[in-house]
Amino acid sequence: MGASPVEDPSVDDRTTRARIRDAAIACFAENGITGTTARKVATTAGVSPGLVIHHFGTMDGLRSACDEHVALTIRNFKYEAMDEGPNLDILAALRGATQAPLVGYLAAVLGDDSPIVNKLVDDLVTDAEGYIEHGVDTGMVRPSPNPGGRAAVLTLWSLGALVMHRHLNRILGVDLTDPNIGADTAMAAYAIPVYEILGQGVLTEAIATHLQSAFTDAATDLQPQRTAPTSKEDA
Repeated sequence: MGASPVEDPSVDDRTTRARIRDAAIACFAENGITGTTARKVATTAGVSPGLVIHHFGTMDGLRSACDEHVALTIRNFKYEAMDEGPNLDILAALRGATQAPLVGYLAAVLGDDSPIVNKLVDDLVTDAEGYIEHGVDTGMVRPSPNPGGRAAVLTLWSLGALVMHRHLNRILGVDLTDPNIGADTAMAAYAIPVYEILGQGVLTEAIATHLQSAFTDAATDLQPQRTAPTSKEDA
């Protein structure tokens, strides 16, 4: 009886569409939106430019497919992390994550003022609300009276760090777009303050409560006052 066949790790079993999409993510991350063409994507994927258009129609269609894949990958990673609850091994999760090229992609495209990016950000905010509430269920996250607002702010803060990644690297020496970021000890310079802020807060509880109440009162005062309709008899 012959030996069991050994899987060849060099075999790429992705579909042609997936190979083109992944090549596009890498190209956008490296060259930005304006520097990425169908020809460049095709060269990276090892296919013809016509095949790129055949599968995605236009470059906007290709970007939309990239966005969907990025959002799905991040969502799955976050849910898996939340599933671990308080026993999460964050370093192992980071090293095993397949998000590295996706982070560079986000950093490259988020500054584009377009409906495509608007939808991507909306999807990421919606996903964040879901996995943060899942974290509440697994004991990782405190409940919030405003889960939607919290998810939006946290997501936009995180995405803002990607847009400003060059300054983060300049000031703290952490390159969030580095494909090997999960294995880089410099990551601690960013992660430790992040988890201090998320876990311990910045303001004292009394000041935070006071400011929340002040803004709640202000929002109530600024709401348009409803006026009762006047009847013909009142005229």
